[in-house]
Order: sequence, then structure tokens, then C-alpha cells
Amino acid sequence: MPAALAQAAPNAERESLETLRQTTLSLIELLVQNGTLPRDKADALLAEARRRGEAAAATPGTWGAAPAAAAATAATTVRVPYMPQVVRDQIRNEVREEVIARARIERWGVPNATAEWTDRIAIEGDLRVRVQQDAFGKDNPAPFDLLLAAAGGLTRVPDLAAGDSTNLPLANTQDDRNRLRLRARLGINAKVSDGITVGLRLATGSATDRVSTNQTLGQNFNRYQFLLDRAYLQVEPTDGLRLLAGRMPNPWFSTDLVWSDNLNFEGVSAGWQLPSTSNAAFRPYATVGWFPVREDRPPKRGRQILGLQVGAQWEWSPQLRLKFGLAHYDFRHFEGQVDNDYSAQDGPGRSYGQYEYEAGLRQRGNTLFLTNSPLQITNTRDAFNAADTMWGLAARFQPLVLTAAAQFSHFAPVFVGVSGELVRNQAYDRQRIGDTKGVWIDDARVFGVGLRTTVGAADVRQRGDWQLSLGWRWLGSDAVPDAFVDSDLGGGGTNLRGLQLGLAYGVARDSVFNVRWLSARTISSPTVRPGLATPDRFSLDNLQVDMHVRF
Repeated sequence: MPAALAQAAPNAERESLETLRQTTLSLIELLVQNGTLPRDKADALLAEARRRGEAAAATPGTWGAAPAAAAATAATTVRVPYMPQVVRDQIRNEVREEVIARARIERWGVPNATAEWTDRIAIEGDLRVRVQQDAFGKDNPAPFDLLLAAAGGLTRVPDLAAGDSTNLPLANTQDDRNRLRLRARLGINAKVSDGITVGLRLATGSATDRVSTNQTLGQNFNRYQFLLDRAYLQVEPTDGLRLLAGRMPNPWFSTDLVWSDNLNFEGVSAGWQLPSTSNAAFRPYATVGWFPVREDRPPKRGRQILGLQVGAQWEWSPQLRLKFGLAHYDFRHFEGQVDNDYSAQDGPGRSYGQYEYEAGLRQRGNTLFLTNSPLQITNTRDAFNAADTMWGLAARFQPLVLTAAAQFSHFAPVFVGVSGELVRNQAYDRQRIGDTKGVWIDDARVFGVGLRTTVGAADVRQRGDWQLSLGWRWLGSDAVPDAFVDSDLGGGGTNLRGLQLGLAYGVARDSVFNVRWLSARTISSPTVRPGLATPDRFSLDNLQVDMHVRF
């Protein structure tokens, strides 16, 4: 009887362990079949449990048996190692805890659940389809008139004053244009860890137009470019301090008077604001940034934008919020000069062209003069050919900008918003331009003002939301570089005054119908020829009808 009991004990233990093993395997296989647990993770889990079981069950031999007897027994018997109950309980608890831990992290059995790491990644995007009509003023100068005037060496509309090799103008100034346009953007924001975020965004548009992401349809059904619009690293080492590097969103508090809404900056910036946890009604802030526009490639100099802004956000009352900022920007090495790196025998030198305000950067409105070497102008330059013409900025730019905005919620859910911006170019010097460049300019304007008011929902996101807007802008020719301002009013650039009216209506959640009408005309002479007997101006009206969907 004792021998039978001794034989039955290992068998019972063996059956118990086998039952536990089969139950665990069946449970894991069921999780795999339901799609809750990936196959590779299940295999890794089984391998780890098997390794731990083998380590715990390993024994050196049978105690109390002679070596020869033990060897003979091993040769004729299948050994079932004895595993104490405490060991079995430990293995079972470890496996259960590991399964529970993984289930909690990976959310097994939770309907529509995803892995924890997906909570740190946010995907966003939008799609806009636009019908646009451009109505040109009937008394605008003809393209050939602008081309002929630019041959004298001054212009404010270089893209309208361009000609081909046969001296025919390339621009359109009088014929209306109708277009169907598309904009698509897709972005990812990933929170890598506490205080570190990465942002990426792709967008349609042109690789040579930094202030527009529109793509005009009607290109023979060809595919369109999807370009890297943003790629930046954001670090918040302490509450209230934010550091950005890469291609980033606009870090300044501003309107579209100086910086286009579609403009992204390349470089580094640092911003500080009194943390919201302080519960202070008055929260000051400061932002500083350095942005290379063109890299240094000796002997050609690079270009940079340096900026500093200080201001505050003020909770005047529960129904009134104010924000204001004072900024100073320095556009380094943007000013043009007569380029003398040219010889009659060898032609242009290595640095020739470094003072050009190139077509891929400028819009229109700034006062431009010829930077071509006098030798090239005399010997080889075709005055009517855009390829032989290098335009440069006549002025230096160090604008001082004051920005303010207020939101009134006295009539909530109807909000009233008012914003305004003033700018003046502190570095403009008419005498210096005449002395160093040999050109005298009588009608340049170096300041600007923009006002905008909105009535309706603070942000049109839900069905039935609406917002009316009215804006007015007066931006002088040489107040700021025209490369970075809004591209819609008057075709883009400076030297424009005009109005814009808008209506936005939410037709469904995050689906907005927009209508905008914009009307603009030039302030100073586009050809830099004041006092002409015939009107020297350029005007353009735009009608934009959009369907904009965000996701």
C-alpha cells in the first residue's frame, strides 16, 4: 500500500501540472484567435514561462541512492521531477501577473481599445476645395507697359514686368481668371515623453511658394506634390518655457499684416509665459527667434531673420480677454547692392547674384532696383529678358510691430473679436538709398495698419455655428519684405490697401462653408513713376467660395 501511494503521488502531481499547462495554452490560444493578443507576443510569453519552469524544476539527482543504482534506475525509468506546491504556486502567480500586466497595458478585452502608445500620437488634417474668381481692374496698366517701365531699372511688380526672350510680356493684368483650387494637409503630433513633442505635417502646394498651400486643378490629371510643411522638435523643460527647433508654426503673436497665416518658420525659437497654474489675471510673455532664410555659402552671404517680442495676456474680466505684443524684427542681409563681381573678360564671378531678391522669394510691392553690374548692363544684358535681370531690395528692413487683440463674450454664445496691428520700418533711409544705389524714390511708404473684427462663434466647428468677419488693411510698399505677407489680398505682397468680407457657416461637425470677397488696389505707383497723367495703379478683386473639412 505505501508503494502504491508513493507511485500515485507523482502521477497526481503530473496530471495537475498537465491540466494547468493545457488550460494556460488554451487561454493564450483563445486570446490569439480573438485578435486580442498578437501571435508573436503569445510565443514570447510561452517561451518565457517555459524557461522559468525549467529553471525551477531542475534537480541534481535522487537523494540517498547509490550512484550505480541511480544510473540503472535512470536507464530504465521515466523520471517525473517532484515540484513542491510552493514552486507551482509561484510559477502560476508569476504567469498570471505578467498576463494581467500586459493585458492592462495593451487593453485586452476592452472594446475598440488600442495600445497605450497610440494615446501619445495625435493625427490631424484638413481638406479644402475652393472656387476662386480673380477680377482685374479694367484700367490696370497693360503687361507691356509694365515691362517697358521696368526697363528703366525700378519696379514694384517684378512678376508683372517680366518678359521672354522675344520681348513679349509674360504676365496678365487685365483678363479675369477662374480657378478650382485644392488644399490638403496631414499632420502628426507625437508626445515622446513628458516635455518632449515632435510635430510633422505634409501639405500640397509649391516648393517655391512659402505663403500658399493651394494647388490649382486642371494639370492634365497629373498628380500633385505633397511636401514637408512642418518638422519640428518642441521641448518644455519647465512649466511656461517652450523651445522649438526645425520647421515650426509661427511662434509670434501676430495677424496676417506682417506674416501670412500659411507661413511656417525654419530655425530656433524660445518662448516663455507665466504659467496658467499661477491663476494670475495678467500673464506676461516673451519670444525670441533666429531663422536662416538662406544658408551661408561663401563667398555668398546668408540671410537671417532675428526677432524679439514681449507682451502680455490679460483676463480683464470673465467677459473680456486682451492680448498685446510689441515685436522688433531684423532682416539681415536682405538689402540689395550693385553687384560688381563681374568682369568684361570672364563674366560673372563666384559671388555674383548674391544681392538679388530672387523670384522664388519675392511677391510684389517692395521697391526694387537693378543689382546687375554696370558692365553686364552695358555689354550683354537684355533689358526685356527676365533671365538677364536681377532685382534687389532698395531698403533695409527692421520693422517695429505692435499687435493687439480683444475678445468680448458678453453675448455668449455669440462672441465679438477685434484685432489690430501697426508696423513701421525703422531702418528706411531715402538719402542712403540715393547715395549707395543711385536711385531716388519719392513715393515709398514705410508703415502699415491692419484691422479685423469677427462676430459669431469663437471657432466654427459644429453644425449651425456661424461667423461674420470684416477686415481692412493698408500696407505701405517698404514697411516689411513682401515675401512673407498674405498672398490673397490683391494677389499678395505689400503696397496694397483693401477690404475683405467673410462668412463661415458650419454645415456639419468640422465641415465649414466659407465665402470671402476681397478688394484691393495699390497705394504707390507700381512702376515707381509718381505724377503720371494717366492712372498708374493696379487693382484686383477676388471671390473665394470654400468647402473646408477638418479631421
